[in-house]
Amino acid sequence: MLINFSVENYRSIKNKVTLSFEATNSNDLEDYFIINASKDLRLLKLGLIYGANASGKTTLLESLDFLQKLILEPVEKKNEAIEFSPFLFDKESKNQNTNFSIEFFQNNVKYIYKLELNTNSIVSEELYYHKPNKALVFRRNTELSKQLTKIEFGSKIKINKSHKSTLEANTLWNNTVLGGYIKTNFESKELQETIDWFDNKLKPMISSKTSLLSFISRRIENDKISKNDIVEFLKKADFNISDVLIKSEETEVDDDILDFINRKTLVSNDKLDKIRETGKIEKKEIFFQHSLNNDDFLMSYNDESQGTQRYYQFSGLLSLMINDELIVPIDEIESSLHPDLLKHFLLSFLANSKTSQLIATTHHRELLIEKDILRSDAIWFTEKNDNGCTELFSLDDFDSSVIRKDTGSIFNAYKTGKLGAVPSLSDYYIELENGSN
Repeated sequence: MLINFSVENYRSIKNKVTLSFEATNSNDLEDYFIINASKDLRLLKLGLIYGANASGKTTLLESLDFLQKLILEPVEKKNEAIEFSPFLFDKESKNQNTNFSIEFFQNNVKYIYKLELNTNSIVSEELYYHKPNKALVFRRNTELSKQLTKIEFGSKIKINKSHKSTLEANTLWNNTVLGGYIKTNFESKELQETIDWFDNKLKPMISSKTSLLSFISRRIENDKISKNDIVEFLKKADFNISDVLIKSEETEVDDDILDFINRKTLVSNDKLDKIRETGKIEKKEIFFQHSLNNDDFLMSYNDESQGTQRYYQFSGLLSLMINDELIVPIDEIESSLHPDLLKHFLLSFLANSKTSQLIATTHHRELLIEKDILRSDAIWFTEKNDNGCTELFSLDDFDSSVIRKDTGSIFNAYKTGKLGAVPSLSDYYIELENGSN
């Protein structure tokens, strides 16, 4: 479970911003929103982020995505640059380091991970755990002039010298220690639990252009997602879908297609060998069975509306989030969904999930009218200040002089700009260079 995440000097984010899932003392919608992670740690299931276009909503999610990939997909050569941009709208920030900090809960243990880097190297890195008191797992510093990594382990972490030396050798100056550990053959409970959280709990960002079709359909075929669950979700969402069918068909392939599959690494080596042997490739197609007026009709997935396609994919996500512990970031969650369908999805998630968390950006401000389904500490806003820097703040930061949360309209306060995070628009008239308006 995610406790909080901070980032500084990353793209439009100059000054440190922190997205927190720690709940306030309010017992509002307790049964739907709150995860009791431990005796003294109450976490939220949902964080909704509002803001104008180009205010930094997506950047916040992308920074979390970047951190995950940096750890799980370390570069292979020490002369490879780390691909990201610091804040570029002033002369100082682009030459300063970028900082990340993340706190999470894994197997009843709280971990704190900190990282400082630039486009050439990881400058410093720290991992702590609370069990129950805070203790150092490791501290890493880089000798930038020599491009060498030095790692210090905490007194409670048992590791022999040879393993430490191997880990230092595998941790290039542009790799994290966690990335170096992935390449190293020894066992460390704390390092492995941290890797497992980034790999298995935190999911990559889903954008409005992300297709989850293959991801969801493969898991249905492998019984990792119940098809009956998907059908039930689609029925409850009023799609008149009574079944989902996945049909397979073999088609012949030539050498050019085989070469393309091999170059793009679209399948595993075993599957590629099978394709070469048979000269055929298996093509799968999804069909939805619609039940109308006592008759059943099959319709191809590609012939369905974008909303139906999107909700099929989201139904798979919903099944995974209900049955497992996941942190799922979604950008523009309302994309292709009717407002009532979006509300239905969020309520289904809140009512049925136990330990999963959803981080979503949205422009659908009408959700703010629904005070009976949202908590103030679950609503966040991004706004760019006069210097072009992204600022992040919570609805819970506002006092009663701005909005009366018990009786006032959060929707109206946001719509009229009292909460900020809305575009500043000029009039509608445009002066054309070679003509009149």
